[in-house]
Amino acid sequence: MTSVREGVERGAEPLAQVVRGDVVESVHTGHLVLLDADGAPLLERGDPDAVIWPRSSVKPFQAVAMLRHGLVLPPRLLALAAASHNGEREHLAGVREILASAGLDESALRNTPDMPLHPPAAFAWQVEGNGPSSITQNCSGKHAAMLATCVAAGWDTTGYLEVDHPLQVAVREAVAEATGQAVEHVTVDGCGAPLFSTTVRGLARAFGRLAAAPERDPRSPEAQVARAMAAFPEMVGGTGRDATLAMRAVPGLVAKDGADGVYGAGLPDGRSLAFKVLDGASRPRPPVLAEALRRLGALDVDGADDAALAALGDAPVLGAGRPVGAVRAVLDGAEGRP
Repeated sequence: MTSVREGVERGAEPLAQVVRGDVVESVHTGHLVLLDADGAPLLERGDPDAVIWPRSSVKPFQAVAMLRHGLVLPPRLLALAAASHNGEREHLAGVREILASAGLDESALRNTPDMPLHPPAAFAWQVEGNGPSSITQNCSGKHAAMLATCVAAGWDTTGYLEVDHPLQVAVREAVAEATGQAVEHVTVDGCGAPLFSTTVRGLARAFGRLAAAPERDPRSPEAQVARAMAAFPEMVGGTGRDATLAMRAVPGLVAKDGADGVYGAGLPDGRSLAFKVLDGASRPRPPVLAEALRRLGALDVDGADDAALAALGDAPVLGAGRPVGAVRAVLDGAEGRP
């Protein structure tokens, strides 16, 4: 079997350039695919069939699995279940609300302790005399929802992160179904939950199906997750986060970032995209996402905000504290390739 490392390296192409002055200083390579509403490729860069770890981009599909097994949450908290949140006050309050709905508290969480992602939130947390905690770690909404699912289904809560736990078996099935591909590799994500492999194309396919579900299958768990994320983008990320900004810019968009340069997004009609930055950097994500959404036709969506999408993709390179260049998406030369 081809290793994940070899699969990711093979065929990578430039996705973004870092331009300082009039010289290209750095280049971020990777893999990207845009799919039409029927799942056919509109644009490809690199190898969309490269095997990847979807990281936190998989959270919406973990939430789908939870809904299938008894999780019941209002949309605001369901969005938090699919989140990599900033650790702002509304996020922490939401996690506690999910836990309380299942008769649990913070002590039940098994995710890796960490500080809030948002620097002001992290500072406020420290000022209050706190250190790294499971509730402030960005995956705590997902973990709280996993625990609530276990309570609803009558499953053990102490071992909910074991790969053979009924919850994780259900997640694996949901990921394979959404991506249309069998899971070939299994590992552990940064938060401690099992992580299942897919491909860039599989991730894009999954987001297309998810985003189209409110129209195609409005009562489905997929539709519930899509509607929740689109309605409450601030719960999916938070202040200044690119996924939050993108969903605010394009009504009905479902977008989710993942660590190590992974992204998935889908439009309400089923058009979708996914990419993996080869070096795992987050720096090129916003400009690549913004340009990919433009190429995908996001501005055709009723109510889409061109200025907001442009602001999302604005990634200046600074010199002496002022812009002297920019990080720019490089998606030309691949249109129409099968």
